[in-house]
Amino acid sequence: MRFGVLGPLSVAKADGTPVPVPGVEVRALLALLLLHEGRLVPVDRLIGDLWPGSLPAHPANALQIRVARLRRALEAAEPGARALVEHRSAGYRLRVPAESIDSVRFQTLLHRARTTVDPWTRRQVLTDALTLWRGPALAGFEDRAFTQPVAERLTQQRLAALEDLAEARLDLGEHHAVAAELTEWVRRHPGRERLVAAQMRALHRSGRQAEALAAYDEFRRRMAVDLGLDPSPELAALHQAVLVRDPALETPPGQRPTNLPTPVTELIGREAAVADVLMSLESRRLVTLTGPGGVGKTRLGVAVAAALAPSYPDGVWLVELTGLDGADAADAVAEAVMAVLGIRENTMLGPVPAGEPMGHVDRLTAFLRGKRLLLLLDNCEHVAGQVAELVLALLQAAPGLRVLATGRERLGMAGEVLYAVPPLDLPAPGADVEAIGESSAARLFCARAADADPGFALEASNARVVTDLVRGLDGLPLALELAAAKVRALGVHELAARLDDRFQLLAAGSRGVPARHRTLQAVLDWSWELLSDNERVVLRRLAVMDGGTLAAIEAICADGDAAARGVAGVLAQLVDRSMVMVTGDRRYRLLQTIAAYARARLDEAEESDAVRARHSLYHVSMAEALLPGLFGPDQQFCLQQLDTEHGNLHCALDHAIAQGSAELALRLVDALAWSLLLRGRVRQAARWADRALAVAGPAPQALRARVHSWQAGIAILLDVEHDPAAAARTALTHFSGADDPDGLAMAHWFLAYVLLHAGDLDTSEELAMRAAAGFHTLGHPWGQAVVASLRANHALARGDLATSQAACDNALALFRSLGDRGGELLTVYPRAALAEIRGDHDTAERLHRDGLQLAEDLGMWAEAADRLSGLGRIAMLRDDHGTARELHERARRLAAEHGFKAGEVYAVIGLGQTARHSGDLAAASDHLHEAAAWYRRTVSAPGHAAVLSELGFIAEQKGDPAEAAAYHRQALASARRLGNPLAQATALEGIAGAHLLAGRQSQAAHLLGAAHALRESSGVR
Repeated sequence: MRFGVLGPLSVAKADGTPVPVPGVEVRALLALLLLHEGRLVPVDRLIGDLWPGSLPAHPANALQIRVARLRRALEAAEPGARALVEHRSAGYRLRVPAESIDSVRFQTLLHRARTTVDPWTRRQVLTDALTLWRGPALAGFEDRAFTQPVAERLTQQRLAALEDLAEARLDLGEHHAVAAELTEWVRRHPGRERLVAAQMRALHRSGRQAEALAAYDEFRRRMAVDLGLDPSPELAALHQAVLVRDPALETPPGQRPTNLPTPVTELIGREAAVADVLMSLESRRLVTLTGPGGVGKTRLGVAVAAALAPSYPDGVWLVELTGLDGADAADAVAEAVMAVLGIRENTMLGPVPAGEPMGHVDRLTAFLRGKRLLLLLDNCEHVAGQVAELVLALLQAAPGLRVLATGRERLGMAGEVLYAVPPLDLPAPGADVEAIGESSAARLFCARAADADPGFALEASNARVVTDLVRGLDGLPLALELAAAKVRALGVHELAARLDDRFQLLAAGSRGVPARHRTLQAVLDWSWELLSDNERVVLRRLAVMDGGTLAAIEAICADGDAAARGVAGVLAQLVDRSMVMVTGDRRYRLLQTIAAYARARLDEAEESDAVRARHSLYHVSMAEALLPGLFGPDQQFCLQQLDTEHGNLHCALDHAIAQGSAELALRLVDALAWSLLLRGRVRQAARWADRALAVAGPAPQALRARVHSWQAGIAILLDVEHDPAAAARTALTHFSGADDPDGLAMAHWFLAYVLLHAGDLDTSEELAMRAAAGFHTLGHPWGQAVVASLRANHALARGDLATSQAACDNALALFRSLGDRGGELLTVYPRAALAEIRGDHDTAERLHRDGLQLAEDLGMWAEAADRLSGLGRIAMLRDDHGTARELHERARRLAAEHGFKAGEVYAVIGLGQTARHSGDLAAASDHLHEAAAWYRRTVSAPGHAAVLSELGFIAEQKGDPAEAAAYHRQALASARRLGNPLAQATALEGIAGAHLLAGRQSQAAHLLGAAHALRESSGVR
């Protein structure tokens, strides 16, 4: 966040969005903390400064209330920002970087300006410093004693900066503007002698000598009347110089020389890059901008050079090196620089010994020695070695020289600072129109598209297509500008639809630019021609990968010549040439545009099938190797690895299917199914299972049986099976004759697990018993743990609390012994439910909250949805209906997003119960009827009795005893089928309530007694 005290107190997010801080006292607290610039402020000091007159009745409490409100305001603007207000035993402090406070930035800039010799740079830095001011310091708090000393100090610093700026601008010949601007400042601060002196100089240089003398006379009169003093000797001497028209007062500088082109369009999305490169050039003498073709290196370099022009009295010069090549490239590079600087070969340039011929480098060093000058050497990649030799010689001979180079690879010399120019920022998939419009890639595309077609604008109807288009073009400025030029003819929808043929589509470029920059194809052809044969081999083979590690690239890309010379070395060269991107976790990838180009080259080389086959086999083997880790302490690591390789795994499946390799496709789905379910990617798991099973090629029976079981269970989770039990039994028949006890036990367990969620308790229990037997025979501890957790849920649904607790304890102990945190998560629901039944809501809440945190850490979104519903239920039981409603809505959205129908229904029940408890009977009825419709498909659904009881209670609250009794009797029948005494007791209590409503007290008393006996039988009072 950014904080402002140079004017009215202000707070803003990093993107400039204002952050409201309500309440004068809360704002005063923030101001007080800001004035201490991150230092700890004792509580006593805070109380004394905030209430200097009379203290509130409980000052410490009053302070804590204001701190809480300040934290709430910051948190509302940015999650986690409440932590910025840090409490320690002795007091509070605002834990923010000093530079986030405008007064600190102002003082930093002021110090930098005063240590800068060059007036052009000093003027810019002082202008930046004074721009931070928005009005009087801490405006609105002038009457607070704690602000007055600081405000006065800042005001004096502001005036001093203003005087410094006026003097710097006078040194640069800006006397007319200075004379006009200082009039008002002198009127406001008539006693500032430096202001008056600057005004006199400005007026004199503007030809207004009489006004300059009058300004002195007015200052002298005020000093005599107000203070009884005379002007200083320095001001009196200035007065005399003006009076006699001293020529020494006339020193305007000339314009700085440059050959930089003036851009015809705005530079978009490069503000941060310009600032970063400028900062590098402040401390280093050689900076090289690298990046792939079309990323905008030249445009960025010109923008940086233009910004630096005031700092170089001998100019900033662009030297274009495109076209230089051949045996005489070294001379050609030097001659190109000489031509730009206007150096002729017959010009004498300083003390050179007689009789010795002057070479190009000698002439350049003689010319540059003693000068302050910036060279922008553009497009160095094809003559990098020759450029490096020349630059080294020039930098050693000319201390005032700075060099900014651009190219697709570094120059490779000591002292060189690399700046890899990134593509423009991309909008996130699914972002809204406002967020898309903030993306620099979308901003550039839309601006250029509007230039081509004035009727074009980003709006809801085209936002998704614009996102797809700029993402498909990797945010490369050249590609975006070429595409934008086609909008008038094709429109964005047609343009995006044809993006697979991008090189043909973007074949016509702008006139007035080098031929190799006119089309996307030309840009990449130029880069390709600069590669060695081995680099071309590795690059085209990389195109089949969605990024990868060095080990993966070596396995997939190495054979023949590339293997002999070493893939790792070739890869490093490709990174240096900006053809391959490397991420912080040492993964290597191609931009989509480069990948599309390289795939065409792969097809030309007739290598596609062989390389894709190696790619598929490598990633199937990797998924199988990671599978055992999903059931132990390495679970999170393995899930992260699979997430990282998701694109490659998708490509592997596509290729296996395209080649008709049923076994490879089935192996991949079997290895990935559980990880996809853990991550909540249920629909994707369903699609992949369907696609793999549709391949007709040969595959082991056991492997097909496993994937059939995954397919059936996933379909049950997605609620697309009309008869879940039948679908499960059919899937298990595929194991007939297959010798696969591991696969069969896992299939029994998984189908039992999904059937429980689908509401078929009877079949779930039956399959769980078979799974338990199979895992016991195999000595499979993880299998025994998941079956135990399933039995805990079964027993809970039957109302057998003791058995449920014992099964929970057993499952938890097994999972902990295995180090399986995801498995532990499967025990949270029954443990929390048991705590809730005992009335221990605090423990239930803790279990749900800890489970939610764990589910989010592991990316297990189905479990996260259930934990949100659990927290919502606890909030409802505590009569916090607003929080309960919010949590259940979040759970419903999350479950729907990940295809978890049972989780949706669980959340809907919670919404219905919350609505009933809060008195919204219409909403309660709608939600609960929705849930009841889902449960009616099976007679053994654990939650059905609870839903029917809730509908009965709604009828009671509406005053309809007959309808209430009917629902409660249905609930009683459902509970009896389950054998759940607690659900039966609830139903009997509901029927008793209906009797009481109808005036039948004796029947009600009898039923209540029966309900009480059932609760006691289950151990619950």
